[in-house]
Amino acid sequence: MEKYLYIALFAPLVGSLFAGAFGNSKKTLLTGVVTSVLLGVSMIASLILMFYIFNTSDIVHVKLMDWIVIGNLNIPFGFVVDHVSVVMMVVVTIVSTMVHIHSIGYMDHDKSFNRFFSYLSAFVFSMMILVMSDNFAGLFIGWEGVGLCSWLLIGFWYHKRDIVKTNDIYNSPYSTLSPHSSISPSYAANEAFIMNRVADLGMLVGIFLIYWNIGSLQYDIVFDKISQLDSLTVVLIASTLFIGAMGKSAQFPFNTWLANAMEGPTPVSALIHAATMVTAGVYLVVRANEIFTVVPEVGYVIASLGAFVAFGAATMALVATNMKKIIAYSTLSQLGYMFVAAGLGAYWVALFHLATHAFFKSVLFLGAGNVMHATNDEINIKKLGGLYKHMKWTATIMIIASVALAGIYPFAGFFSKDLILEVAFGTHSYVLWTVLWITAGLTAFYSFRLIMYLFFGEENYDKEEVHPHETYPFVIASMVPLAILAMVSGFFKDSYVAMVTNTLPALDIHASPMTINILIAVTSFVALSGIGVAVFVFVKRGKYFSDKFQDRFCYKTLANQYYMPHIIDRFILQPYLRASRFCFHMIDMKVIDAIVDTIATTIYKGGESSRVMHSSNLSTTLKWMVFGLVIFLSFVVIYLNFLEKG
Repeated sequence: MEKYLYIALFAPLVGSLFAGAFGNSKKTLLTGVVTSVLLGVSMIASLILMFYIFNTSDIVHVKLMDWIVIGNLNIPFGFVVDHVSVVMMVVVTIVSTMVHIHSIGYMDHDKSFNRFFSYLSAFVFSMMILVMSDNFAGLFIGWEGVGLCSWLLIGFWYHKRDIVKTNDIYNSPYSTLSPHSSISPSYAANEAFIMNRVADLGMLVGIFLIYWNIGSLQYDIVFDKISQLDSLTVVLIASTLFIGAMGKSAQFPFNTWLANAMEGPTPVSALIHAATMVTAGVYLVVRANEIFTVVPEVGYVIASLGAFVAFGAATMALVATNMKKIIAYSTLSQLGYMFVAAGLGAYWVALFHLATHAFFKSVLFLGAGNVMHATNDEINIKKLGGLYKHMKWTATIMIIASVALAGIYPFAGFFSKDLILEVAFGTHSYVLWTVLWITAGLTAFYSFRLIMYLFFGEENYDKEEVHPHETYPFVIASMVPLAILAMVSGFFKDSYVAMVTNTLPALDIHASPMTINILIAVTSFVALSGIGVAVFVFVKRGKYFSDKFQDRFCYKTLANQYYMPHIIDRFILQPYLRASRFCFHMIDMKVIDAIVDTIATTIYKGGESSRVMHSSNLSTTLKWMVFGLVIFLSFVVIYLNFLEKG
């Protein structure tokens, strides 16, 4: 099985190098085809490994080479495919393969076609290192690799100008933008990259604490010895690791970058910001479950924060008009669900929702990309409408994904999301259950608000400029497998549980079958009610949804993301900018530079004064030689006298 591990891991790297070789060349369709085929090969290898592990309950563990060997520190470059990592491998490769195929059509007219596929495959390779590594150092390398690739992909269209007109490169657009404006891809990429680096510092501290107290970063050694540490140390390790997870999974207060990251190409959003990178934080908590199990108080904080983010992001999606940002807020909300499950100890439930969510959310983003291509890149849902008759395949697939997102039986979202609500109720976390239950209704509402605005009602676009049409057949074909998985993957729950509970702890939900059935009924009721209200409000919006509502404080608060970007800009970024400028002018220029310049000037003037010694005049040279000889003999005499007295 080792050969399949290497194939799954390195096939995306080969694709990235191949596409990169044509990076400066004109568009070559071959790069898209080759990288997609290699991702398909990686997907097949991952599926073979999954079936092997499912049937044998064995794991595949390889050591490629020694990596870091310094004194007592010995970190091998090793990889493990077990019951947890293989689930992530299959999810990542399936979604990545379909996104690569979709991107061939989406990026068809982009002059940087080859460069895009090189970045995209490099991202998948970094993600595979992250999930397959057998130690925290390797995980961190993959962690930073996906961060770098996301920066490259979010800012892929770096040539687009920022809407803010300013000569000050340090100025933040949040001080002037309206809630419906966009920022430049470059600013969005930098925001995501820097915010994640801040959070990653916390994760790095956690890794240092692990090595300092245990002496190893290998998963098996760390998890075997973690219970021997004092509780305060474990709390510090768990908390700092979770700070890294907060940044990567855009949890409060690191949540603002995710919506702005939608400035990148839509396939990037489908791959990175729905199915892979943003779920890496959840994977970290699931992978390090034996650390978090020792300190359940940290777990409850994680669950509480997850519920807070789930509800907050859902409310922001209620009023958003940017099609991609609505789906991004939905992703943020569902990540909150996953952290609730992980925080309450239901790690296998969190991983299950991660997998099902990847399928229906990625296809929603891809569908949004189809809509943008058909309408000259229009993203304001209020300027669209009536697209169903022009884009029946895209509409059908997005409706399927939205039903799954809403958690309606028998689609995948029903099985995974309902399990999280059962966990919250069964662990007596009734406040968390109530918040998630309300959020389930909001999720159904904003999901179908998006569908109704896009595909039904009046055609609000400029019919002279916009001529809606369906995308290429092969692009639709790439979305169909994801849509099918969004419908049927929930039925594999029992097989999934039987496999992953060989590694993850099985949580016993203390609730009777009748209680569970009641919970399912009330959750389904609120989801169906949300859909019904969305349809009703859309049909009757002229009477029941006045534009005057947009002037109210509640609407403005939600449209401005609870003013979090403005608060961060005013109380963190601007004070930091002023402090930086003060340090630059008062310390760097007047102290550090002054000292350095004084030393340099002194040396320079000394050199100028000593140039007379090298005038090439024989008389002058002899005088300096005699002077030097006198000085030398004087030191000799002094030294001899010192020896006699000593």
